[in-house]
Amino acid sequence: MKAIGVIRHPPRRKLSREEFEELLESAGYKVLAILEQVRGEHPKFNIGPGKLREIKELIEEFQPDKVIFANKLTPSQAYNLTKGLGIEVIDKWQLVLEIFEQRAHSKEAKLQVELANLQYQLPHVKEAIRRIKMGDRAGFKGIGEYQTQQYLKHIRYRMGKIRKELEKVREDREVKRKRREEVGFILIALAGYTNAGKSTLLNALAEEEIEVRDQMFTTLATTTRKFRLGGKKVLLTDTVGFIDNLPPFIVEAFHSTLEEIVKADVILLILDASEPWGEVRRKFLASLRVLRELKTLDKPLIVVLNKMDLTKREDIEDKKRRIRAIAEERGVRLFDAVSISAKFSQLDELYSALENVILTLPKYRLFEIVIPEKEKVPQIMALLNSIGEILEVKYGERTRIEAFVQIGMIRELTRLGVEIKRLSAEGEVN
Repeated sequence: MKAIGVIRHPPRRKLSREEFEELLESAGYKVLAILEQVRGEHPKFNIGPGKLREIKELIEEFQPDKVIFANKLTPSQAYNLTKGLGIEVIDKWQLVLEIFEQRAHSKEAKLQVELANLQYQLPHVKEAIRRIKMGDRAGFKGIGEYQTQQYLKHIRYRMGKIRKELEKVREDREVKRKRREEVGFILIALAGYTNAGKSTLLNALAEEEIEVRDQMFTTLATTTRKFRLGGKKVLLTDTVGFIDNLPPFIVEAFHSTLEEIVKADVILLILDASEPWGEVRRKFLASLRVLRELKTLDKPLIVVLNKMDLTKREDIEDKKRRIRAIAEERGVRLFDAVSISAKFSQLDELYSALENVILTLPKYRLFEIVIPEKEKVPQIMALLNSIGEILEVKYGERTRIEAFVQIGMIRELTRLGVEIKRLSAEGEVN
């Protein structure tokens, strides 16, 4: 497939040409030309009339399959451009959905992509119906009035059916999540801009070999793996990557996947440290906008600057300082900013930050555990090491252990015949 790309840069804000080109290539397009224009949005065509004439000339010269805009097009603009240019015209979000369709393999991912596609099409079909009523007989993608009306009904019916199926997936996942919490797992979500190295980090932490590609949106379905952190049981979940101005219809369609971030105890926000500061800043702010929309900025957040092997230590430290300043300025609860190389498993800073953050979680409390039976001491200490952190042990007729323990595990400990007393932060019995 061949395409001509168009980027309209709003005044005082430059869109990323590199990212747009990467999206086009990820979708499998051969890019024939990219036209750029700096101006405010034209209500009818998005771009100005002069640039529209340039596109027509390029279409005659190169004979592309599509014209693709880096800007969001209204249904009316998409219609006017398609009619005026005599060729299919789509915008960045339709392009993203094309990539999603190529990457979707699991049933859940396919349903989410279909829902997002239908939500995207809905206003376009409504626009076609409006045009028909005004006397334009083109319909939606060349079909007539009756077929367009029927297609609108089909879209609404299918969206309702998919939402029910995804709700069932969501309920099943919630049952599994609660079961994991009951047996002492800490939930950590990998979030961040697409192609920042989230899957590579999951592989490094969990010692897995999940497929990693140097392309955008490799991961659409959730991938969850276990790993041990200083004896503690941790579940690590990789989620769909973010992108600048991620539209609400994609967030809604992928809610069951993005919910892993909502339910996590800790969020790791992955950024590519090798990129220039302007790109790191843009992607950090874009990721924060998605996390704010998901209402997850109250959770402990660790920014992970990946690919530190591709830049200098001074550059990394400068980016950490700037990220902390942005977080403070926007009132974001940033626990730490660390640097790693997931590719080469250089993860010391991240391990240290995770060890520190885990014991600050609301699910952890300080307890005194009294074990009356000596033969049970090894078993209970092993359990405590897997679900918390032992601070002090006093052996005797009755072994006394001071430890941070997950609240959800108190019932299990009681069942083993131990006595449990809540302590204050100073170690006094409450």
